[in-house]
Amino acid sequence: MDLAKYVDHTLLKPDATREQIKTLCEEAAEYDFASVCVNPFWVSYAAEILANAKAKVCTVIGFPLGANTTETKVFETTNAIENGAEEIDMVINIGALKNKEYDIVEQDIAAVVKASHPKAIVKVIIETCLLTDEEIVKACELSVAANADFVKTSTGFSTGGATPKDVKLMKDTVKDNAFVKASGGVRSKEDAFTMIEMGADRLGTSSGILLIKED
Repeated sequence: MDLAKYVDHTLLKPDATREQIKTLCEEAAEYDFASVCVNPFWVSYAAEILANAKAKVCTVIGFPLGANTTETKVFETTNAIENGAEEIDMVINIGALKNKEYDIVEQDIAAVVKASHPKAIVKVIIETCLLTDEEIVKACELSVAANADFVKTSTGFSTGGATPKDVKLMKDTVKDNAFVKASGGVRSKEDAFTMIEMGADRLGTSSGILLIKED
């Protein structure tokens, strides 16, 4: 299995430097990772470095809390795409989901999808560690209804990351209507294969090189 094609090579730390972003992009180009995932400030720089590479530029929207207004998320999305992003990982309005304000959640996702398609795909971060199983299912259903391309487990900035159980639940819910990205805590080849076996189509990790080099 070519693990590299599953990897979103990720650096979202607030203290990431220009040199670290450059290294991230060069590694993504060298190993043919699916994308680099960086904060919005770095999108144009990453796009410049990866102009002739297969790896795409992914960025995060409404990150990491998801509690921005929809209008702010749409602006962030449009700006990121103008700067060269081809993949958008947005955080849902988690509080609205827990309030059962499902129209708000779906409309929030749909607005970002509308601002992204057809230029960029959208991955919807539902932050599984903060949700019950029932809420995970509902978040996935709303993401599909809003025409998102992926559902994604985690920001990596909350109380936990991806678990095999949650990935399987997400895949069983979306079926063939969306892809699944496991993010947060994928640090070994064993972790990667387990997530893929459970249904992950993409892996968000800062350990991409370790995954593909590990014996």
